[in-house]
Amino acid sequence: MRVLALELANFRNYAALRFEPPEGACVLVGANAQGKSNVLEALGVLSLGKSFRAMRESDLIRFDAPLASVSARVRTRAGEATAECVIARSGDGARKRFSRNGRRISYGDFLGGITAVTFVPADLGLVTGPAGVRRRLLNAALSQIDRGYYHDLATYVKLLVQKNAFLKSPDAADRALLATYNAQVIDVGTRLVVARAGYVRRLAHEAQSVHARWVGGHDQFDVEYAPSPPQGAHTPDAVASALADALARLAPAEAARRMALVGPHRDDMVLLLGGRPLARYGSQGQQRTAVLAIKAAEYALAHAAAGEAPLLLLDDVLSELDEQRRSAFLSSIAGFEQAFITATDLSDVALDTPHHVFVVKDGTVVDAIRHKASA
Repeated sequence: MRVLALELANFRNYAALRFEPPEGACVLVGANAQGKSNVLEALGVLSLGKSFRAMRESDLIRFDAPLASVSARVRTRAGEATAECVIARSGDGARKRFSRNGRRISYGDFLGGITAVTFVPADLGLVTGPAGVRRRLLNAALSQIDRGYYHDLATYVKLLVQKNAFLKSPDAADRALLATYNAQVIDVGTRLVVARAGYVRRLAHEAQSVHARWVGGHDQFDVEYAPSPPQGAHTPDAVASALADALARLAPAEAARRMALVGPHRDDMVLLLGGRPLARYGSQGQQRTAVLAIKAAEYALAHAAAGEAPLLLLDDVLSELDEQRRSAFLSSIAGFEQAFITATDLSDVALDTPHHVFVVKDGTVVDAIRHKASA
């Protein structure tokens, strides 16, 4: 997959930009707050339909504008296509509309049109961060490669809001209504858990292989799925049964705390090294190596699912790695067709392959230079 042209209008600090990136590695270099990450964020919006870093979508709109747009012409194995996302202010927030080839489509249909794997410094917290960080990885990866998963996830999120509102309402003692909500939690939750379990199994296999190539087989790296509630097997029947039992058992606790305590919204992944929790016993170097293995595995799975290399978005992350880990990670994702890499200094990148350098300053992208491989 390759971006042939990217156009921004009133997006972050870009009043207007047309950028025609070449294939291969595109390195965006510049001082902080000049717009490097904003280019990657725009590409992320076209992939995930939302920002990978903004807390409020209205923050994506240039401060003096009513709306922002991000559009791209891309080449995939199916041919050329265009994708666009328009973000318009709406009250205190923002609303989005999506188009493909000039035709309005839903968010769910927009996902998967452009596949990208993003790696940002915050991802280095995958080991020690809260469970929500690891769930976001699962949701982002699966939503891009499985449209059905996204629809189930969106349904579950709405259901969770409704159930929590019910538990806080005067009607919370209505057992029949509670049973209706729980039946839906079991139905939709089962599909989410089965999909996540399968993905984590594939992710673990790929990450183990990558990790072993880098450090040898002294301590095996492993990724385990930890659903809520715990299950002995991840077949649909076993998952549904475990959810039903846990919902019945914890009904008094949910009523007392007035919130849903069981379901995929409380899932996690456990990262192990040599059979021990990496967050507790791993050194910082071991933890970073594990994160790199996970991201390399995520890239490999996305590549396999799409049948072509996804875009690779590396936002100021290579400077966080020592030379050995940087080299190992880049070698593991060497099959990319197009990558976008940001850095404040070109020496932080040190690519072993030819690459193009673009200087980013004050919301402009200029001075394209082709570089040979670093010595």
